[in-house]
Amino acid sequence: MAEPAIPPTTPAPRARRPEDGDASKPLYAVWELTMKCDQPCQHCGSRAGHARSEELSTAEVLAVSDSLARLGCREIVLIGGEAYLREDIHVIVRHLAGHGIRVGMQTGGRAMTRDRARALKESGLSQLGVSIDGTAEIHDALRGNRGSHAAALRALEAAVEAGLVVTSNTQINRLNMHVLPEIARTVRARSVRAWQVQLTVPMGRAADHPEWIVEPWQVVPIIDTLAEIQREAAAEHQGSGPVFDVVAGNNLGYFGPHEMLLRSRPGGHEAHWSGCNAGVSAIGIESDGTVKGCPSLPTAPYAGGNVRELSLEQIWEHSEAVRFARDRTEEELWGFCKTCYFASYCRAGCSWTAHCTLGKRGNYPFCYHRVKMLERRGVRERIVQRRRAPAEPYDFGLFELVEGPMDAAEEPKVLPAAAGEGARRRLPLAE
Repeated sequence: MAEPAIPPTTPAPRARRPEDGDASKPLYAVWELTMKCDQPCQHCGSRAGHARSEELSTAEVLAVSDSLARLGCREIVLIGGEAYLREDIHVIVRHLAGHGIRVGMQTGGRAMTRDRARALKESGLSQLGVSIDGTAEIHDALRGNRGSHAAALRALEAAVEAGLVVTSNTQINRLNMHVLPEIARTVRARSVRAWQVQLTVPMGRAADHPEWIVEPWQVVPIIDTLAEIQREAAAEHQGSGPVFDVVAGNNLGYFGPHEMLLRSRPGGHEAHWSGCNAGVSAIGIESDGTVKGCPSLPTAPYAGGNVRELSLEQIWEHSEAVRFARDRTEEELWGFCKTCYFASYCRAGCSWTAHCTLGKRGNYPFCYHRVKMLERRGVRERIVQRRRAPAEPYDFGLFELVEGPMDAAEEPKVLPAAAGEGARRRLPLAE
């Protein structure tokens, strides 16, 4: 069977050369304003809960906001923890919006009341995204918090009433991958028009639950299901009102039969995955001032500097850890991805997911195209945990890829407890 053709509208990316200059701008920023959180989410990548000991002050946040505006940032999503738990949140939102930046917020919604949503809207917030990670039972288990699903739905309703653009996010894992149609129906019924979906990554607390992480081959039925949800929504739309848009996150793909369906926006030009945008058009800022090319990246290997020591402009322009995706070539690819037909376009998928799973970027197992190519050989890949995460913010452990026949019995992913360690405990659900 011939390889599928790459869409001809986008030229193959190449390594940036000195004579090219550097036109990259942080058009999109995700800013963790605090680690303080009101939910003990069991899949939280940052292990949020308590505020960091040295989070940026109001004055420091406003100064960084000015730098983002000078760098050409167009959209900022505020996260935590829970960003709304900062006492100065309205001052921050108002200042950012005053620069003409579109300001959104991503939340678990535990305490997103109608009054709070209305006040944020009046301060200049444009969009609110609420995480919905399953049916009530599954969502509450993932959040470690009874009643969190009901609270999240109330947050969606509060945002609609306040006049905010309402979106929703879902992390896909082995607890909820079988209820994706139910989640879609739930968020559509509450006026959500953009539903972003991505895979749960073994980072932070999620790394403590390797049994929740999907196997590479499971991305095919997951993506097939999401594509069917998108097609059904388009058929029901029939030209009246806004369309429901299933938005594939950066770690969900790539180059299968539904690639353009899940990456193109309604009414926009056709799009496909074109490589990691960390430090190319995206930037992440942690609440203590640490800067990364992408907010999701693990901190230890990708911290590019701190705004208390260098200006944001200096970090963006000169930090190798921030600009790695601008400067890298195909030489860093390895394993299957090094030989892939789409290597020059894809650059091994999501750097965050690859690094947190395999210990370095350059090889990405959770790929639709890859799974189907391996199926032709009668092979499936599994991931097996070899090292646990050290229980630090934005941390990760290590998995090994294991090839086997497609009909091989699945083996447990969880490492046996070390001598004297005892059984790993799950936090009880909070009332």
